[in-house]
Amino acid sequence: MIPYRAPSWLPGGHVQTIYPLLIKPQSLAYRRERWDTPDGDFIDLDWNDSAREPDCAPTPLVVLFHGLEGSSNSHYALSLMGALKAIGWGGVVIHFRGCSGEANRLPRAYHSGDSAEVDWILRRLKREQTDRPLYAMGVSLGGNVLLKWLGECGSSANTLLDAAAAVSAPLDLSVCGYALGRGLNRIYTQYFLQTLKPGAAARLKRFPELFDGSRLGRVNSVYEFDDLVTGPLHGFAGADDYWQRSSCKPWLSEIRVPTLVLNARNDPFLPAQALPTPDQVTASVRLEFPQQGGHVGFVSGSFPGKLDWMPQRALRFFLRGI
Repeated sequence: MIPYRAPSWLPGGHVQTIYPLLIKPQSLAYRRERWDTPDGDFIDLDWNDSAREPDCAPTPLVVLFHGLEGSSNSHYALSLMGALKAIGWGGVVIHFRGCSGEANRLPRAYHSGDSAEVDWILRRLKREQTDRPLYAMGVSLGGNVLLKWLGECGSSANTLLDAAAAVSAPLDLSVCGYALGRGLNRIYTQYFLQTLKPGAAARLKRFPELFDGSRLGRVNSVYEFDDLVTGPLHGFAGADDYWQRSSCKPWLSEIRVPTLVLNARNDPFLPAQALPTPDQVTASVRLEFPQQGGHVGFVSGSFPGKLDWMPQRALRFFLRGI
């Protein structure tokens, strides 16, 4: 696998982060399935089914957990699912609650440390797809949740997954959160708040006692949103408590499933000094920190560029462990 190097026409971490949003990967005809959750809510799964002959060996299945406010139509989801389709593997995008285009039933939403949600999803998938090798990939927020779950489960996760990959995970949520509130990074904050705040307002309309609605209009940072909405809504005292208890970095030393952790050193969301060192992870974890790539960027090729490097990197790891 060729190491990642950003094309010369795509300079800087911010450009490498924003530019992929302008690239339109080929759309896919997903098959949607709805699952009821253990607490009476629901999630939607979008399947990218790969045809296989009845007598053929079971094809592997790759499960994708998306990033903050992402979906099966996010550029990285379409790129991964397209790559899986090309080699005849199956894929499924797990929509976190409220991210599939329909409001969830309960007041709660989703958050960076929701490893209990990942747990029941993967256990059900393993029961229903028992004859297939199962791989999981998490991107950004989804990567943090997946890594936290892997660490919490330790060696028992090997009974569910053959391997895992996390791309651009905000490994230390406090460092990431404060980074998003400074300088040019505030453009990402405003991008996320464009959907987070209306979603919270709609939830408040249905459940008027959730939080102080008069404060929502004044929210202008991820910290303020998490302190008002995400943290208290999911049982945390506020943003600081939420970020501390939900970060996956302390759990990397407990992971026993072969796992790729891929973060660019110029990711504007997570400063390079916050990246883990080899002594902070187990032998099961492969750390890969290219100098370039931005946040879930990794554009390759000549202009206008392609988004195939990242899915190919994950697939190589799943296939060969390298």
